[in-house]
Amino acid sequence: MPSQFIRSAAWAPTIALSWFWGLGFFYAIHVTLTYGWLGFLAFALPNATGLGLFGWVLGAPRRNLDTIVAAVQGPYALLFMGAQFFAVAITIFGFAAYAWIPLFGHEAAVGVVALVLVACSIGHAVPLRGIRVIHGGALVVGLAAGAVLLGVLPGHGSGWEVPLQAFDERFYGLVIPSLVGFLLGPWMDIQQWQRAVEIRRSGGSVRAAYVTGALLFLGLLTINALLAARAGLGTPIISADGLSGAYAAVAQAIGRDPAAGAVAAFVIWTAIAAATTIDSFYTATRWLGTSITARSNSPLLAFVPAGLVASPVWILGAALATAAAAIWANLSLLYLMMPFATLLVGAAACLVCETLGATRRYDSVLASMIGATACLIFATGYLAPSWALLAIAPLIGLIGALPMISEILGWRAAQPVAELIPAAERAPRAAPVPVAVDQTDAVASHGFDGHWFVLRLIPTYDDTNSVGNVYFANYVRWVGKARELFFNICMPNFDLKSTDFYILTKSFHHDFRREAMEFEPVTVRISIASHNRKFVTLAHEIHSEVNGLLGRGEQSLMFVDTVHYRPLDIPRTIIEGFLPYWPKTSPHAVAGGDGPTEVAPLGV
Repeated sequence: MPSQFIRSAAWAPTIALSWFWGLGFFYAIHVTLTYGWLGFLAFALPNATGLGLFGWVLGAPRRNLDTIVAAVQGPYALLFMGAQFFAVAITIFGFAAYAWIPLFGHEAAVGVVALVLVACSIGHAVPLRGIRVIHGGALVVGLAAGAVLLGVLPGHGSGWEVPLQAFDERFYGLVIPSLVGFLLGPWMDIQQWQRAVEIRRSGGSVRAAYVTGALLFLGLLTINALLAARAGLGTPIISADGLSGAYAAVAQAIGRDPAAGAVAAFVIWTAIAAATTIDSFYTATRWLGTSITARSNSPLLAFVPAGLVASPVWILGAALATAAAAIWANLSLLYLMMPFATLLVGAAACLVCETLGATRRYDSVLASMIGATACLIFATGYLAPSWALLAIAPLIGLIGALPMISEILGWRAAQPVAELIPAAERAPRAAPVPVAVDQTDAVASHGFDGHWFVLRLIPTYDDTNSVGNVYFANYVRWVGKARELFFNICMPNFDLKSTDFYILTKSFHHDFRREAMEFEPVTVRISIASHNRKFVTLAHEIHSEVNGLLGRGEQSLMFVDTVHYRPLDIPRTIIEGFLPYWPKTSPHAVAGGDGPTEVAPLGV
């Protein structure tokens, strides 16, 4: 529909600008002057394609973005934070080393700091939908500045022209790292995840927004390639490794012959590219940190304010220090780009596979160690140069994701169910029991979401105390209600009159985190946490749509005979009923099973 497309396309400027950081901005200049027009296309097309594919895959109509984001925020927090650190470090480094310092010298570093503070202030004070509007206006100003630059930028005096191609061994070695890094890059960027969620919530199409944004991003890269061709190679900067780089070619051309308006236009163009990344970093990182701390039960939060823990200031400070150190050491931009094709690719590939439905097998420590090895191999290949080492480095980084990649590609053979129960007696996978309702505003529903049993309800005045918040004992009662519904679905034929065992609660523990109020939607989640021969431990969490995690805990169940109340081993009926929902570490677990995903409504 035209209206939906317009609503979706309105997000394209902020998508394109938030991805237009130092890596894309200054590397487009360098690659054009170093490897020619085909070299530029080999960089720009995978970069824009990766951005568009991210939105296309994540924006599938039946894909529940809120559920996916809630599931991956915690486990992949290190990936998201690491990617933001490198993105901001690259942005600050590129703006300072290849734009500001060549024009104004090291003494004008206060201008860089001021730009960072202004951008962070915008990210702190303005929500994402407001930033979208600001970025739309900034894009118009930036395009005007770019047009002015193309008109007034002094042409090179040496007659040097950008060739069609000027490939060397390093270029051939960088082809695979570029493909891997750019195709996985948007998945590492929490800024893009936040945008996708907001687009879906606002009624827009994530696919339309990101395809439009990717095309706009490709256009922005092309402007810088044209600026590079207009400026010419000039005097390449020799970095500490002895290699030359053309990242600052446009700034050098302006510095040699500062035509009227060229300096101001270039500062505006580069400042907009940097600021629209930094403000997006700030708001997205705070969004991620706030969400994680809201669900966390860490004792650290009892001593340190959650807002301080979730603050992006820590990452910003580390990125500033890293950028300053890289400038002092005279490193090139590529060393800050390198992690996106090596260190982070294993975790990013696991994230993509999990989004596509693979069972989580992500080990952050293992992925980091393999990624660090890939970094060393990449750096060695770049300095040598060796196209083979450069090409193999990102593939080594993907080793940590091989189990999940194999599952997505269908290469992993299904494992047999544990032989605890005779094959003829194994019960089929339990399914939720649907209950038809006439009301469209039902206040409660229940069913399985993977291995979690979920009960959704809305507290009313009956659940509150004299102060107005939910009475503390009701949280325990809700967990009990969820447990009984869980039993009812897993063992629909259980009959208390004929059973030869009883289920008793051996212990119950609950940690209270926050309070819920009347009419505040609440979700109770229960899963099988662990077991031994005689006891089953159920974990539970209570979440509010308004205040996040309200509390969590666990209970231990035991089983006794109905005559003498003697403790029993876990009865076979329990094992049969719980079979699809045992934890994956259990010998009873169904290999690769995730349980039913439907949630059956419960009448009011």
